[in-house]
Amino acid sequence: MAKIVGRKIKVSVLVPIYNVETFLPECLDSLVNQTLKELEIICINDGSTDGSPKIIKEYAKNDPRIVIIDKKNTGYGDSMNQGLDKAMGEYIGIVEPDDFIELDAFRKMYKLAKENDAEVVKANFYEYKTMKKRDIYKSNLFLKEETGRIINPRSHRHIFYQQPSIWSAIYKRDFLNENKIRFLPSEGASYQDAGFTFKVWARAKRVIFIDEAFLHYRKDNPNSSVKSTGKIFAVKDEYDEVENYLNNQGLMEVFGPTLATVRMGGYIWNMRRLEKTAARSFAEIVKKDYNRYKKMGYLELGNFNDRDAIYIADNLIIKKPIIYLSMRPLYEGWDKIKRWGFKIIKKNRKSDTISS
Repeated sequence: MAKIVGRKIKVSVLVPIYNVETFLPECLDSLVNQTLKELEIICINDGSTDGSPKIIKEYAKNDPRIVIIDKKNTGYGDSMNQGLDKAMGEYIGIVEPDDFIELDAFRKMYKLAKENDAEVVKANFYEYKTMKKRDIYKSNLFLKEETGRIINPRSHRHIFYQQPSIWSAIYKRDFLNENKIRFLPSEGASYQDAGFTFKVWARAKRVIFIDEAFLHYRKDNPNSSVKSTGKIFAVKDEYDEVENYLNNQGLMEVFGPTLATVRMGGYIWNMRRLEKTAARSFAEIVKKDYNRYKKMGYLELGNFNDRDAIYIADNLIIKKPIIYLSMRPLYEGWDKIKRWGFKIIKKNRKSDTISS
């Protein structure tokens, strides 16, 4: 296959890689066999110590579209930024190495993007269980009336409260560069998708959502970063970065209430999964930012789902964290049913719009 050069590349796919030799071949197979041939596949090896580097090199021998970035282990955010800086494609896609994607995904998303001059095209995705060798769930991120047409997230604020799922979309590269949208280069893999997504929605004006799902998101990788509770304050760092971005871009007045809602939702999710000692420490972070946003008039309790609104309104975390922590086990079953991040916020969804 001839090497694609310069602007002829339609989509640059970023694959951030760290010790994923078990799943990497399935991921790469789904990329090199895409029906859209004008791809570059940027594999960023973040200091892997397993067989991942060897696998990448073997695939690169057979497909010149594969670009390899070898670097020390500096974390997910830095890997993604290096990939973005290297990319030459008109659009950027992201596929994490323990996932895989339908073979016609980038052809379909790119076609929609070009037809509508979209800055972002975002699809639903599947949850996949390796042990069952099948998909167990299809996400339902969008309202029916929002699919298949241009949407401005500024006028559809509930979009900010979705699960980030940055790998179920493509992004216009010029749009990312012009708006200085990058990842926070913090250590490890901790919440960087949340900050990236908020910046994208805050700046995007031409977004297309599609109901179809392409990406198979693996739920039972024991090494997945979503299972880690080691960096308990990383979520604060991420939203601090978003707040700095909004201030620097002159957007805090517009998106401050939305950021406050998203940040508190992320804090509550983090509080639910931390062990008691860590949760008790993290409660002080929640209290500080909650009171700061409350003083600024930014908290919009109607944007939370009902149970989260009760947590905040009753100040269980703010004033009585010990009581909150003792009640946590009562909600574990409910959490599994609710599937945090997939439930689109219904309350006030018709009234959370503002003119652009």
